[in-house]
Amino acid sequence: MSSRARAVWVAVALVATAAAIAAVVWYVLRPDTGASSPTPGATSAGAPAPSGTPTAPTPTTPAPDPLAGWTLEQKVGQLLMVGVDVRSPQQVSYDAVARRHVGNVFLAGRSQAGTGPTADLVAGFTVLVSEETTQGTPLFVATDQEGGYVQVLRGAGFSQIPTALDQSRLGPAALEDQAATWGSELAAAGVNLNLAPVMDLVPERSAAQNPPIGYYDRAYGFTADSVVSHANAFSAGMEASGVDVTIKHFPGLGRVTANTDTDAGVTDDVTTRDDPSVAVFASGIEAGAAFVMTSTAVYTRIDPERPAAFSPVVVDGMLRGDLGFDGVVITDDVSAAAQVQAWSPAERAVLTIEAGGDMVLASADPSVVAEMADALVERASSDPAFAAKVDAAVERVLAAKARLTPET
Repeated sequence: MSSRARAVWVAVALVATAAAIAAVVWYVLRPDTGASSPTPGATSAGAPAPSGTPTAPTPTTPAPDPLAGWTLEQKVGQLLMVGVDVRSPQQVSYDAVARRHVGNVFLAGRSQAGTGPTADLVAGFTVLVSEETTQGTPLFVATDQEGGYVQVLRGAGFSQIPTALDQSRLGPAALEDQAATWGSELAAAGVNLNLAPVMDLVPERSAAQNPPIGYYDRAYGFTADSVVSHANAFSAGMEASGVDVTIKHFPGLGRVTANTDTDAGVTDDVTTRDDPSVAVFASGIEAGAAFVMTSTAVYTRIDPERPAAFSPVVVDGMLRGDLGFDGVVITDDVSAAAQVQAWSPAERAVLTIEAGGDMVLASADPSVVAEMADALVERASSDPAFAAKVDAAVERVLAAKARLTPET
């Protein structure tokens, strides 16, 4: 072969090699359309030819951490609600907010002082809110303003609220209007959370033998329809006035024959996981209730080992799972209630969060809050899984507080 022919052959070979390399590069970088690969250089009908280097995806901005900057002690404080005696508040209640970072208070007892003095009492706690105590997050200020025998706040500026049984004799629309008035009275006193309405379904024939609910006419009638329509009307009226509600006492206290506040060993041997009394609460949740209160009775056909407030079956299984509730789960009082004295205050707090609950109510005896806070901090410090539950609970509490904060 002549030197001229050899040069031509080499040039052709180099061109062919370059074309092959270009074809491989195009194949690797080609857009993935899911269709068969076309010959390099060809295009599908109507589709533009590849433009070269693919465009890099735009990075997404991660969502801000709602708990950034919070200490563990501040987080735990959001999971506790301390009682405040409305007639003679104890220093321990003030210390709970100022020193223990507790983010929620409950006005307990009975008062005839009226709206003005009640607002002054509330202000004595809200003034303690700061970056150091609660990260500046407002308090939930709660009370029991059901009506009838269970009405904490009375006097000038507060209506005399009838029992739930009497309320059930009103039409739902009329009750909603009345509840809006009662809610505005609470709001004027600085209360933003009512631990009401009762949604326990009580059989009419045994109401008088049902100490916590039926005996005191706290039920909205004796049928599921009556309870649902009237409890939801009460809730709607309260919420319209800027006061959130708590439906209680899940999964129902309508069949027990003793009161968990004053008796131990209170047990329900009838209620099941798919009971009609549970369906009543499902309706309250569907109506938008932000809080559900768990009872401290034991339900042998659901979880015979633990009170409902401490039961993962009841809280995580039924409330979170079966009913899809993603709001705040708060216990009934677990400070002085006879039903829970077999557990230490530390155990009561830890068991509540372990079960999937969010807020521990220590209304009758505020002195136990310090022990509860210490136990939650200690457990979360050594148990990452528990710490994650604490964080999830705090986020639910903060989301509930955001509902009550006007947009600016």
